[in-house]
Amino acid sequence: MTPELLVPILALCCGILALHRAARPLLRLLCRTAAGGLFLALAAPVGSWLGIGLGVNLFNSLVLGLLGPAGLGLLLMLRWSLLPGTWGLF
Repeated sequence: MTPELLVPILALCCGILALHRAARPLLRLLCRTAAGGLFLALAAPVGSWLGIGLGVNLFNSLVLGLLGPAGLGLLLMLRWSLLPGTWGLF
């Protein structure tokens, strides 16, 4: 390996070791947000048919990833209270 390539790799490894405790919650948040987005993407066809469809975006994924089912209820209540005529099958 050339020194031009070795120095950044060593700096990256030292940075990862130094920030390991701080990076773990961020990685967990990233994984939970991705899982929330995946749930929104999979539930979008059924949700729009039932009238409870939510957009698949970063904000919705983050709320769903952080709060879980309570976040889904919160997002649905926000949608129903802010957008008139979106009360599903009623």
